[in-house]
Amino acid sequence: MVAVTAGRRPSAGRRRAAGCEQQPQQQSQHQQQQRLLAVAVAARLAAAGTDAAVYGGGGCCLDFLDCVLRALGVTAAAASPAEFRWAVRPMRRRGRRGGPSPRGCSGETRDGGAPPGRIAGNGASAAASLYTMQGKKGVNQDAMVVWENFCSKEDTIFCGVFDGHGPDGHLVSKRVRDLLPMKLSANLGRDERKETSSIVTGSMTEDGATKHMDRDTETPLGTDDNGEYPNTFAALRTSFLRAFYVMDRDLKLHKNIDSVFSGTTAVTVIKQGRDLIIGNLGDSRAILGTRDEDDQLLALQLTVDLKPSIPSEAARIRKRSGRIFSLPDEPDVARVWLPKYNVPGLAMARAFGDFCLKDYGLISMPDVSYHRITEKDEFVVLATDGVWDVLSNTEVVSVVSQAKSEASAARLVVQSAQRAWRTRFPTSRIDDCAVVCLFLNTNARNKSSGSGTTD
Repeated sequence: MVAVTAGRRPSAGRRRAAGCEQQPQQQSQHQQQQRLLAVAVAARLAAAGTDAAVYGGGGCCLDFLDCVLRALGVTAAAASPAEFRWAVRPMRRRGRRGGPSPRGCSGETRDGGAPPGRIAGNGASAAASLYTMQGKKGVNQDAMVVWENFCSKEDTIFCGVFDGHGPDGHLVSKRVRDLLPMKLSANLGRDERKETSSIVTGSMTEDGATKHMDRDTETPLGTDDNGEYPNTFAALRTSFLRAFYVMDRDLKLHKNIDSVFSGTTAVTVIKQGRDLIIGNLGDSRAILGTRDEDDQLLALQLTVDLKPSIPSEAARIRKRSGRIFSLPDEPDVARVWLPKYNVPGLAMARAFGDFCLKDYGLISMPDVSYHRITEKDEFVVLATDGVWDVLSNTEVVSVVSQAKSEASAARLVVQSAQRAWRTRFPTSRIDDCAVVCLFLNTNARNKSSGSGTTD
C-alpha cells in the first residue's frame, strides 16, 4: 500500500513539474497575443490618425496608445511591417468602400443614404419632376433617376429612365439606374483629364473593349444635332460608350440577376450649362418642348426608337444570324429571335442584358447625340414606351405645358397615359409608365428645393 502511494506521488510530482514548465510558455503566448492585439489597434489608430491629422486631430489618441504599447513592452522597432499589414489592410478596404469617391460622384453617402440632389422615386426637385406608375402586367419594371449637381458640378444634371423586361427586368432596370450614373461620372472625370478624341482609335484597351466598341459603334441615327458640336463632345461621347459597355459587362458578371433573358432600355441625358448630351439604348424616348418663330409650343424628338424595324438595325441583326419577324396578332411589332428557336422575341434592337441575343446582333452601344439649348427650349421629357405607345410627342408636350406646376408635370403625363390605355386599348393590359420632365430655363423661376422618395 505504501509502495503504491509512494509510486503515485512521483507521477503527480512529474505532472506538476510538467505544468510548471508549460506555464511560462502559456504566459509567453498570452503576452504575444496581447502584443499582436496592441499592434493591431496601433495600426488601425495610426491609419485613422493620419486622416485625422489632416483635419487637425488624432494626436492625443496616438500619444495614449504609445503609452499602452510601452507598458506591454511593444516598441515601434519590435513591430515588424508584416505585423502591421494584416491589421491595416481590412481598415483600408472599408475606407475605400465607405468613403466618398473622387469628384463626389459616389452612389451613397457615408450613412448609406442617397447623395444630395439625387431622386430615384416619385417626386420633384428645383429643375425636374419624375413619376412612375405600375401597369397591369405585374411588378413595375420601370425605373428613373434625376441627379442634380452631378459630379459636384452646379450646372450639371443627369436624368434617365429605364424600362426593364423579362423575368428579372425589374432588377436589371434598378441596377442600371443605380450604377450607370456612377460609371458615367467616373468616365467623364477620366476624359476631362485625358482628352480622348474617339473611342474607335484604340483609346480603350481594357479587357478587349476596343474590339467590341469598333464592332458595335455606329454613327448617330439622324437625331437632332443643332449647330456644331462643342469641343468636348468627342470626349463625352467616348464616356457614354465606355460607361454603357462597362455597365453591360457588370450585368453579365452579376451572380444574383439573371440577364440572359432579361434586360432594360435606357434613355439618359446630361445637361451641362447650355449643352445637352443624350445617350439612348432601346425604345424609350426623349423629346424637347420648344417654341417656333410664331412662339407656338411644339415637340422635337431627340432620340430614335431603336427597334428591329429600322433598316440599319435589321441589317446588323440579320448579318449575325438573328431573325426578325412579327407575331400574327401584332403585325406591326418587329421582334428579334434566336436563329433556331422562337425565343425571346425582343421588340428592340439594343438593350442592356438579354445576353441570349448578344451574339446575334443585339448590342448595348448607345446612340449618342447633342443639342445646344436655346432660349426657345423649355423642357425635355424622358419616358418609357408605356407612354409613347398611347400618346404622341405633341400630346405629351401639351400635357406638360398645361400642368399647374413643374413639380406635377411628370405625374400628369403618366396619368394621361394611363387614361389613354384604358380608352384606346380597353382589352389590353396597361403597361408600366415612367416619366422625367427636365425644365431647362429655370434661372428666373422659383429655385425652391424639392423632395422625393428613393426606393
